[in-house]
Formats: sequence, C-alpha cells, structure tokens
Amino acid sequence: MEPDHQHLLDAIGGIAERAGALIMDHYRDMPVARLKADASPVTAADEEADRLIVEALQRLTPEIPIISEEAAGDKPDISTGANPGGRFWLVDPLDGTKEFLSGNGEFTVNIALIVDGWPVMGVVNIPALDTTYAGRGPGTATVRRQAEPRRPIAVRKTPAGGAIVLASRSHGDSPALDAFLAKRPVLERRIAGSSLKFCLIAEGVADLYPRLGRTMEWDTAAGHAVLASAGGGVTTLDGADLRYGKPGFENPHFIAHGQNR
Repeated sequence: MEPDHQHLLDAIGGIAERAGALIMDHYRDMPVARLKADASPVTAADEEADRLIVEALQRLTPEIPIISEEAAGDKPDISTGANPGGRFWLVDPLDGTKEFLSGNGEFTVNIALIVDGWPVMGVVNIPALDTTYAGRGPGTATVRRQAEPRRPIAVRKTPAGGAIVLASRSHGDSPALDAFLAKRPVLERRIAGSSLKFCLIAEGVADLYPRLGRTMEWDTAAGHAVLASAGGGVTTLDGADLRYGKPGFENPHFIAHGQNR
C-alpha cells in the first residue's frame, strides 16, 4: 500500500524540526569542528542530528534505504534490483556547517524522498529562524515560520528589470558566475548559505541560483523538492533535469530557477 504522502511529509517535517532543535542547543554553546577525510568540517551537532534523523526514518519507513552525508560505513544499495521502485531517503542533517560555525544562522536540515531519480517530497528546516519549507509535488509547497500556520508559496515570473541571483556564501566561484551571467539581465546579486537558496526562489523572493561548483545530492535534494513543488526547477547546464541516485552521489553544475531561467 502506498503511504499517505501528506502524512509522510508531515512526519518528516516533524523529524527535521526535532533535529533543528537539537542543532540549536549546540549552536548556543559555541560549537567546535574537526575536519573529515575530505577536509570539510563536521561537528557534534552534525553527528547527533544525523543519528536522530536516521533512527526516526528507520522507524517510519523501515523498507526505504537512507543515504545520509554523515552515515558511517558503506552506503546502502539503492539500485532498482535491490530496491524496487528506486525509493530512498537523502539526508543532510546539517547543511551549511561553515555557516553554523560562523554564527550567521544560514544552515539547514534537509530530508528528501527520491523515487526513480526524482525528489518527490522534501523538507528544509532553518533552525535559527524556526522556519520549515516543505513540498510533495506541484502546487503543494508551503512555508511555516515560528508559531504561524503553514502558507502556500510559489515561484514568481522574473521581473522585466532583471533577475535576483543567489550565490553561495562559502563556496562561490565569482569569475565563473560573472561569465555565466554576462548576457543575462541581473537586477541584484545576493549571497546566502546552504539549501536556503532553493527556498528563497520557491518563495518568490529570488529568481536564479547558478551553482558552478561541486555539490553532493544530499546538499540539493530537499531544496529541489520544495522548489519543484513551488513551480520552479533545477537543471544541468545543458538543460536536462537534475536527477538523483548517480554513482558517487555527486552533482554536475546546475541552475535552480523560478518561472524563467
């Protein structure tokens, strides 16, 4: 029997918010990082949030494999043969660890469900803002801020005066971005961290996020799901939809966009 998708979305929203609350406990205590094998930073907040999310997802959907950035050991087999329907969870328990360590609040908790290479639902929680974005398909994107009720969100048409373009705070490549935007009308450039950039486009307050650098699937899947649910999309530089379950889980360069690219 197929799960009730809204019930499942509500459940992963609750899991992400619990992980966000745990992360905020560490955030207030001046976290300390160490370097992983790939030289990226990791903190106790990443690891504890990862355990919380993975254990909760295992209880919620024991039949669905989980791919998490911080999971120790080998990744589970997500091939169609071993995993009928191609379903798996993609989790980044603390996206934007550099933002977390710098204290700017632009870090997120990302949980997405992938089916046959597509992010069919996702949740992005911004712990420092007590804000959660969610979506489970076209026309279902929402945001909830603090004690406010959820409200629907949607991408906007790019203004005639030019796009508001988002760039990564900690992983930018300014010369490549300059070249990419040279022939596009740009009203303003803004800097933001983590998967928050996808959500700003989904909410209709920005228009374009070209990512011309390395990302992993767990960095993008939840934000991609929210953006697609709000009427936008994420494509590779040749115009193909960004897909998931790739060997090594590494993304090519991509463009996240609202109505007009």
